[in-house]
Amino acid sequence: MTWSPHPDPELGNRASTEVIETLIIPRAVDLGEMVVRRALPSTKRQMVGPFIFFDQMGPAEFLTDQGIDVRPHPHINLATLTYLFEGEILHRDSLGTEQAIQPGAVNWMRAGRGIVHSERTSADRRRDGQRLFGIQTWMALPEEREEDDPAFLHHGAEALPLIDEDGVTARLIAGSAFGKTSPLQTASETLYADVQLAAGRSMPIDPSYEERALYTISGDIEVAGDSFEPAQLLVLRPGDPITIKAKSDSRFMLFGGAPMAGPRYIWWNFVSSRLERIEAAKEEWARGRFDTVPGDEADFIPLPEDTTQPRRATGGVLYP
Repeated sequence: MTWSPHPDPELGNRASTEVIETLIIPRAVDLGEMVVRRALPSTKRQMVGPFIFFDQMGPAEFLTDQGIDVRPHPHINLATLTYLFEGEILHRDSLGTEQAIQPGAVNWMRAGRGIVHSERTSADRRRDGQRLFGIQTWMALPEEREEDDPAFLHHGAEALPLIDEDGVTARLIAGSAFGKTSPLQTASETLYADVQLAAGRSMPIDPSYEERALYTISGDIEVAGDSFEPAQLLVLRPGDPITIKAKSDSRFMLFGGAPMAGPRYIWWNFVSSRLERIEAAKEEWARGRFDTVPGDEADFIPLPEDTTQPRRATGGVLYP
């Protein structure tokens, strides 16, 4: 393997063990068919690298004739990435894309100047039922790329670099790590990996990216002598090499990248560096000026009636 060796933090040495800059416990929302845990944005932290939205979906068990139906809705000035551990979601968008999202694959949708998409359970999956479990993220775009043309990119699981050696398995979703580089072309420097450690195994994480975080999926891990259970977001201190040790068979998402040049406004499904751009998008959606989704034109999510203004924050942001 290509891990770079480095000294482990010393227990009892305060300076060497304060490697966790921020610990976030995501807020859970019961949507009826499944529970969603939102880790970003939070009152403690707005972004980690370009990541401005981080949701854990499920795990949820859908029986026969059940599934999800996220009706067509708009996005601007961001990119979305859906990554599944289990199950399948049918993605459709206003570019004419129709793509089944499956475990281990990358499905990157750049909204840019504006896109509309829906996420549903296909008829085949409804007939058989399924277990659904995954992560949905949004990445803010650099200011000069916010109004790019919308696009959708798909890379199957087999196209992503996979490290599998001696109890350590890591699939590189975006960026460069472990001596590998993902084929996904992101708008800014981005790191994203799905990591699994067998009980007792350790993995060093180098400070190659300025901002880094871990989101625990399953099992218990140890960082600098402290233990962390599933559904916790650990923002790591910049510049520090650290070691993750699995106390039991564990899985976590490693993510981050270069920080955005300034904070973002966020309201509903809109993210932008400019408040007036979000106000314009609200008006455009309310007046039906976005493109429709081929094959899913009859339904949509109306603009929320909530009059809360988009908020801008240096240390955190809340939104409707």
